[in-house]
Amino acid sequence: MQLGRVVAVATSTVKHPTFEKERLLVVQLEGTGGKPDGEPVLAFDRLGARKGDLVLLTSDGAILRSLLGRDTPGRWSVMGLPDDL
Repeated sequence: MQLGRVVAVATSTVKHPTFEKERLLVVQLEGTGGKPDGEPVLAFDRLGARKGDLVLLTSDGAILRSLLGRDTPGRWSVMGLPDDL
């Protein structure tokens, strides 16, 4: 699990079939003290996070396979919206 900040909502006209009707966010992972940690990632969101929101992400592939199907190439998903840190 890792914290990240929503940078944008991703849109695409062509995508993997398991991504259809899914909401995708561009999220900048955060390290110690809220500093950026690497490049932004693409994350699936079913919780309604908005630009600027802090989110709790997981890269657990089993969770995405259970939601999107066995063949999904997705990796990151939003699993929580923290109140305060």
